[in-house]
Amino acid sequence: MKLRCKLMDVLSSSPMCGLDPADCLELGVKENDRIRIVGPRGEMTVLMMCSDDFVEVGTLLVSPAILKRIGASDGDMVDVHYSPSPESVRVIRKKMDGLKLDAKEIEAVVNDIYAGSLSNIEVSSWLTSLYINGMDLEEIAAFTNAMVETGDRVPFEKGPIYDFHSLGGVPGNKITPIVVSIVAAAGLILPKTSSRAISSACGTSDFVETFCDIEVTTDRLKEIGESVGGAFVWGGSMNLAPVDDIVIKIEHPLGINPRAQMLASILSKKLAINTNYLLVDIPTGAGTKIPTIEVARDYARDFMDLGEKLGMHIECAITYADQPVGSAIGPNLEARECIRVLEGEEHPASVIEKACECAGILLEMAGYQDGAVKAREILKSGKAHEKFLEIVVAQGGRADLKSSDLKPGDYKVDIISTKAGYVHSINNKDLVAIAKACGSPTDKGAGILLLKKKGQRVEVGDVLFTLYAENEAKLTRARDLAEKYGPVLIEGMLIKRVSAQQFR
Repeated sequence: MKLRCKLMDVLSSSPMCGLDPADCLELGVKENDRIRIVGPRGEMTVLMMCSDDFVEVGTLLVSPAILKRIGASDGDMVDVHYSPSPESVRVIRKKMDGLKLDAKEIEAVVNDIYAGSLSNIEVSSWLTSLYINGMDLEEIAAFTNAMVETGDRVPFEKGPIYDFHSLGGVPGNKITPIVVSIVAAAGLILPKTSSRAISSACGTSDFVETFCDIEVTTDRLKEIGESVGGAFVWGGSMNLAPVDDIVIKIEHPLGINPRAQMLASILSKKLAINTNYLLVDIPTGAGTKIPTIEVARDYARDFMDLGEKLGMHIECAITYADQPVGSAIGPNLEARECIRVLEGEEHPASVIEKACECAGILLEMAGYQDGAVKAREILKSGKAHEKFLEIVVAQGGRADLKSSDLKPGDYKVDIISTKAGYVHSINNKDLVAIAKACGSPTDKGAGILLLKKKGQRVEVGDVLFTLYAENEAKLTRARDLAEKYGPVLIEGMLIKRVSAQQFR
């Protein structure tokens, strides 16, 4: 039947539409049934709600996302049909039972997620089944390919294409623009797509957008990559493996990140830009996604084996992550620290070392000898900084950009040590929570500047770290959290005094 669209500008956790009971009766549908909406330039299957208070007879209440997907406008006439439960529901049950799926079954689930044919509850069941029962490498490869096919590809004519990805989990990991700039300065093509923060205090795209545009089309990414050699753009601005973005929104409240989903998520984005050589950074340490070297090696083996199945050469770098990389956490602070390194600053050493080691592996994948040494030469010579500014300009930024242009928030407070000793450990998760309380990553000036790292001597009254915020209320909240958590643990060299009298 034909119904007239009426815009319902409300947020919903899953695609929904509304019908009047009379229209429901004519269509033969009831609350939470699926209906297929066919518009001028597309169609979508969504769940239906019934109401005679908010919906008039002959109208279909739809969200902006549905209108965009079907290519319709408020007031347009569309065709509406009953849609039965998809076959992929059976496939999800099969995986819940721990059985292996073939490529067609996996493709059916992915296509139905993209089409909106599965409810959030059904997608959550899919993710839970992956979390509990997992997938073997053949299934993950099929999962990856199916996700790629739901979106666009970037048809680079030049090549080979190099790429870099970090699994995350360690705050202050601002090395991506440095790695891209070094590798591109060496004549390679590294069109990096990054993400915004999901559970962290600041994603790469969150701090890169403080100095240049990060939202581009696939055609623009191709143009920048081939003309300049590098890019650091937001992957969410393009239609690359869009099912991944849908799934991330659903899995985040669950607090789970199934291994199969994570592997397919990362590699689908890389396949979509036709990556030939990929380096995966696996930060490892207490409080990160990858707690031990043993688990990191398992992930590395999975990535490399999957690369063989997908026609991509993958190497991995297992990196130290017991404390933040560098000193800055938060958009403006991380951008400033990143640019300072490119400008020639020799600190923080951890940022320089990690960036050059990772860039060096990529250079060696391209045939260079002593890649880390070559990376340091390119950084020290200023060529990486020149390339960085070229990329910034290509992405709409200023050619005269300086690190001093990036300012922290106007409100700040120092967190002081109340005891003397040495920094024994730093709790990454607590620092992330405190930085988010400051307002990061939404407030670009918010964050933390860490002044003491593991092993350093601390005296009573020394500043351990400084909090920055853009308003006083958030600063107060963050300060209270910092005092409650005490994320920087100070211990003396003496653990316990033992004397003979204690044993008498």
